Amino acid sequence: MKTYQTEQIRNIALLGNTGSGKTSLAESMMFEGKIIERKGTIDGKNTVSDYTEIEQQNQRSIFSTLLYTEFNNSKLNIIDTPGSDDFVGAVISSMYPTDLLVMVINAQYGVEVGTEIFNRHAEHLHKPMILAVNQLDHDKANFDATLDSLKQTFGNKVILTQYPVATGAAFDSFIDVITMKMYKFKGDTGIREEFPIPDSEMDKATELHNALIEAAAENDESLMEKFFEQGSLSEDEMRSGLSKGIASRSIMPVFCLSAAKNIGTKRLMDFIINVGPNPTHSPVLKNNNNKPITCDASAPTSLFIFKSTVEPHIGEISYFRVMSGKVTEGMDLTNANNSTKERLSQLFVVAGKNRNKVTELVAGDIGATVKLKNSKTNHTLCGPGLDFTFDPMEFPDPKFRTAVKPKNEAEVEKLGELLNRAHQEDPTILVEHSKELRQIILSGQGEFHLNILKWQLTNLHKLEIEYIAPRIPYRETITKVAQADYRHKKQSGGAGQFGEVHLVIEPYVEGAPDPVKYKVNGKEINLSVRGKEVIDLEWGGKLVFYNCIVGGAIDARFMPAILKGIMEKMEQGPLTGSYARDIRVAVYDGKMHPVDSNEISFKLAGRNAFKNAFKDAGPKIMEPIYDVEVLVPADRMGDVMSDLQNRRAIIMGMGSVKGFEVINAKVPLAELNRYSTALSSLTSGRATYTMKFASYEQVPADVQEKLLKAYQEQEEEE
Repeated sequence: MKTYQTEQIRNIALLGNTGSGKTSLAESMMFEGKIIERKGTIDGKNTVSDYTEIEQQNQRSIFSTLLYTEFNNSKLNIIDTPGSDDFVGAVISSMYPTDLLVMVINAQYGVEVGTEIFNRHAEHLHKPMILAVNQLDHDKANFDATLDSLKQTFGNKVILTQYPVATGAAFDSFIDVITMKMYKFKGDTGIREEFPIPDSEMDKATELHNALIEAAAENDESLMEKFFEQGSLSEDEMRSGLSKGIASRSIMPVFCLSAAKNIGTKRLMDFIINVGPNPTHSPVLKNNNNKPITCDASAPTSLFIFKSTVEPHIGEISYFRVMSGKVTEGMDLTNANNSTKERLSQLFVVAGKNRNKVTELVAGDIGATVKLKNSKTNHTLCGPGLDFTFDPMEFPDPKFRTAVKPKNEAEVEKLGELLNRAHQEDPTILVEHSKELRQIILSGQGEFHLNILKWQLTNLHKLEIEYIAPRIPYRETITKVAQADYRHKKQSGGAGQFGEVHLVIEPYVEGAPDPVKYKVNGKEINLSVRGKEVIDLEWGGKLVFYNCIVGGAIDARFMPAILKGIMEKMEQGPLTGSYARDIRVAVYDGKMHPVDSNEISFKLAGRNAFKNAFKDAGPKIMEPIYDVEVLVPADRMGDVMSDLQNRRAIIMGMGSVKGFEVINAKVPLAELNRYSTALSSLTSGRATYTMKFASYEQVPADVQEKLLKAYQEQEEEE
């Protein structure tokens, strides 16, 4: 393959809901560019994208796939993305290296929840987007309804560049209001003929053509002046205005397609190459030193790794975009994230599992290399004289969690290694070895997301695992003042053990003054604070420890041992063994023995005094509460609301956004187990949600009673 220059390169990502036809469109694009001689199909399991066994089994994209085609003396890099929200990480990582997004819309359904989700991420990244209405040949295709849903979602940004003469089985032609021609296609060959616009369509086409010219002129003052003077623009001027409007996301042109029959693909590719942004027109990125890095092939070399995978017989493959300069085979670069050296021993352009060697890639191009030693996703590689990084990609918080363990306990270490590798390949898979819960907690974007990981571990790595319900990280605290004392005394022949501790505990309240006196059970306790230690607990909240010993009742050297004993019970609360938090402890009296007192004695005395006081201090269990936002079609709103209320949710607000209803609620984590599956079932996969930790709140009395009973039964079993 020849080396394409920056101006000849276009980088696009195909987005859209599952079933919209992204993979079929990619196949048609490669067919038009003569990269493949024959188009594959999803049913035939022979597409260039979706080439893995698990994708072919499920007949849907699960991973993002890098592809390319050559067309009109240009190179078009294409990333085919999954359509399910479960794999949103692959969609986001595909947006970063591309300059234009093609949102594929299923003409049967119009805007779907996936359309809205992916557009949100596109808005956040300020990525230009065009709209491709696909499957217009389907019997249930409805172009007008689809267009209405697009306008409802994207507003006046939506502008028609094409419209079908007919839809359904009769779809074989469309009117192009840029060129003002009708294109008619022969079967599924992609061969098209150009015809004048029929008289019956001329008024409609002219009206849309004028609207398109006006939209193009609005993005350039000089074009606007010319438009007012002449009432029209040339085709080149129109393209210039459209290009600026697309780049600023103020215009989203609409195209007509049947990717399966290769209708409209060539015209879409023409537009992307003639009007779509090339890498030099994309916003200039700034590095971590806040310096702009222009996409210039003559500049020093830098590249950004946006994806890493491990494939059998090959090892690790790193996919990158050349951010500046050029890379050549055998080039030595420095990883700016960890200061290690890397050699690009081989360079490839990639079409699915097919990798073609090249000797050079220039700024703006996308390629791959193999067997980098210390470079992963989100890393920046720099040439001599450079030492900067690009901002890492940001991914959404997880919304599905499960505990995982190998069926064979001897394979725990192997499981850990494979899960860490899975996180490197897919950063939305999070792995936590929880000391608190004594479980490996796996988090992802949905149950299907983690079930795919389970399939990979079982089938590709021969590791049998099982998912089990994750424990909930409860917290324990107190609600009132309590006092306790404890004497630890042990005599066994030689030196004995003796330590006595008197203490008071109370809830910690931010900003409260230090204690002066307490009245507990009719007894008044006066305090003189001699020392104060505020401990920010690793698991959240605080422990404030006061030394109020007067008259040498307990030697100062034993106070750390008392605190250590208290901390042991804070780490394993008396109610359910969960972490305790937000407590003030004042040690005000005690006794020592001149011979038998030692650190272990006072540690045990402090621990047991704290334990006894805790049980008298109105102990409460606290549970993690999450902020949940649900995006749901209006016709399923009632079902989703009812389900949330059954999960002890507190509805905080409702609204609507671009054709969907939005529910904001606070929901206990304990009630969110498998929620993504339940929501999908309730809405036939048309809803989605996000969840983010909010706070710890006290559990209701009936829930606390159940938790205490369950913990007691567990203790008896052990």
